[in-house]
Amino acid sequence: MPLRSLLSWTVLVPVLAIIALAITWTHKELGIIPVLIVAILLAGAVLTAVHHAEIVAHRVGEPFGSLVLAVAVTVIEVGLIVTLMSSGGPEAATLARDTIFAAVMITTNGIVGLSLLVGALRYGLTPFNAEGTGAELATVTTLAALSLVFPTFTTTLPGPVYSAPQMAFAAVASLVLYGMFVFTQTIRHRDFFVPVTDEGTVAPEEDHARPPSGGRTAASLVLLVVALVAVVGLAKVESPAIEAAVEAVGFPQSFVGVVIALLVLLPETIAAVRAAARQRVQISLNLAYGSAIASIGLTIPVIVLASIWLNGPLHLGLGGTQLVLFILTVIVSVLTVVPGRATRLQGGVHLAILAAFIFLAVNP
Repeated sequence: MPLRSLLSWTVLVPVLAIIALAITWTHKELGIIPVLIVAILLAGAVLTAVHHAEIVAHRVGEPFGSLVLAVAVTVIEVGLIVTLMSSGGPEAATLARDTIFAAVMITTNGIVGLSLLVGALRYGLTPFNAEGTGAELATVTTLAALSLVFPTFTTTLPGPVYSAPQMAFAAVASLVLYGMFVFTQTIRHRDFFVPVTDEGTVAPEEDHARPPSGGRTAASLVLLVVALVAVVGLAKVESPAIEAAVEAVGFPQSFVGVVIALLVLLPETIAAVRAAARQRVQISLNLAYGSAIASIGLTIPVIVLASIWLNGPLHLGLGGTQLVLFILTVIVSVLTVVPGRATRLQGGVHLAILAAFIFLAVNP
């Protein structure tokens, strides 16, 4: 790699962010200046993650590019959840549920709504492949129901918890569904997940720039992982400051999980909006629903395994308000996906549901 490339901000920022993470990881409390520095590096890591994800996506093409970013973010997010659960107290019992549900609401309403709104404001209508997007939505709905809805109604154990056999079934089912989704998206029916034109035909590949070389792609893949580790790690480092801020304004402590989820999903959000601005809304939907599928399909099996040595119960079942928000999200998402194209109204409706989720997280 040329010296100029090594000194570019897209290389230096992830390295500096990782150094800052290594220095601050064991510190429970930071002063105002370190907190500000970490916040700046966190924002920079988000931007560099998007940059390198787009380089990798340009090289491998869709839908592989969307899958790379979704899986990378989710794998590191799983590590963060397990770390917080192992070091947390009684409140850690609901951490996995709250984090997964926040990720589902942010992806299926926030990223989808923002992408549809941006695309519709710029082009009037936002066409996408209803077959592929419908399959993604069906997978998200089934995974969420198996992992987050059923524990509320099972009777083997009291409370919103699964018994050991029930957790094992949920873990295996999640892995199988995720594997089937990846096979369908990348091999068997790849054409269902590529951008389409207004007439419903496959859109031509973007050719305004040559694909990056193999060496540059490999370097970007490494830097993408480094940047994502920095994003998730620095988000955890910032969590005490976020908790203090949340407590200062009188918000529930559970809202901290929403803030962390928003930070972790920033790279995917920015990448999705930029794709929508280029009239590639299908890529945006792949990022949104693919991230939701990965968040459940990869997190639940790991959490189930981790629960063997983690102390305390694992509350997975959603509460009443969360169940209503989930059902509303599924109904609206089906109505959005079926036509195969959307207007700014659909984008606004999804963003309204996200706003309701955030508001009710503040005022439960």
